[in-house]
Amino acid sequence: MVLRLDQIVARFGGEIVGAGDTAVSRIATLENAGPGDLAFLANPKYRHQLATTRAAAVIMAPPAVDGPAAAILTPQPYLYYARVAQWLNPLPVPEPGVHSSAVVEGEVAATASIGANVWIGAGARIGADVVIGANCSIGAGVEIGAGSRLAANVAIYSGSRLGQRCLVHSGAVIGADGFGFAREATGAWVKIPQVGRVLIGDDVEIGAGTTIDRGALGDTVIADGVKLDNQIQVGHNVQIGAHTALAGCVGIAGSAVIGARCTVGGGVVILGHLHIADDVNVSAGTLVMKSIGSAGTYSGAVPFLEHGEWLRNFSRLRHLDAMTDKIRALEQRLAALEKKS
Repeated sequence: MVLRLDQIVARFGGEIVGAGDTAVSRIATLENAGPGDLAFLANPKYRHQLATTRAAAVIMAPPAVDGPAAAILTPQPYLYYARVAQWLNPLPVPEPGVHSSAVVEGEVAATASIGANVWIGAGARIGADVVIGANCSIGAGVEIGAGSRLAANVAIYSGSRLGQRCLVHSGAVIGADGFGFAREATGAWVKIPQVGRVLIGDDVEIGAGTTIDRGALGDTVIADGVKLDNQIQVGHNVQIGAHTALAGCVGIAGSAVIGARCTVGGGVVILGHLHIADDVNVSAGTLVMKSIGSAGTYSGAVPFLEHGEWLRNFSRLRHLDAMTDKIRALEQRLAALEKKS
């Protein structure tokens, strides 16, 4: 696909600097761009590359600077880049139909595309323009909304619901049993049946190898617009609010509630039954051990210790501010005594 800058601005807005008929066919970095490429400047630390880039044009925030032959000025260059990149790289549209090796016991829309060796269980409903890749397993009673796409080797357990325009990557498992057991006096574990569902909203993306457990009694709920990276564990009865994004290897224990528009960095662990408010940002590697009641950015990692020692040290850590104030007061009193002597 080849686009002119004036076509791009007509669709997404922005201001053209230079020739509006400049043609571009690919998005590239400032450093690697060549003729015919559209580059972008989103991070100020790469601003020096504007002087040497060979890109045909650059997406950048105003004001315009010398260097690029042409530019599109926009207040949010990274968002603008994302939209142009989608336009230049549309997803392939497979032919509708059901592969001869697929086993379909449920209902499939005529415009859906069902790949090789797919199994669709009884009572399942597959919406219009859905794409299901090879070797997927869709359990009984599953509902998949229009325009959603499943890569190869996705498993969706019975009763789960997936909204419209979702994207699920390979190896994801939706609706497996939550980790629920009661312990006998002998030490043996007794399994608690997991009879809830997984309910996923519209425009949700689920990364490769990510697992979302079904609820024990109620449902596990993923709201509209949530983005889950690869290899995330979402425990039973977890709720994640709209447009929250989680990076890779996050672990969320059962019944935790995460608000809307949150961001959670890679490797974060969130303990069960906690509540996290809307608009919270949790830094990578943080261990969240108590609820977060107000918006903001939260960080923290504590070295590994024996549990009792860790509890004692952490209890003191929470009082560091008060201890600092007391030490300052003592220093002032000591200084005053020294002057008198």
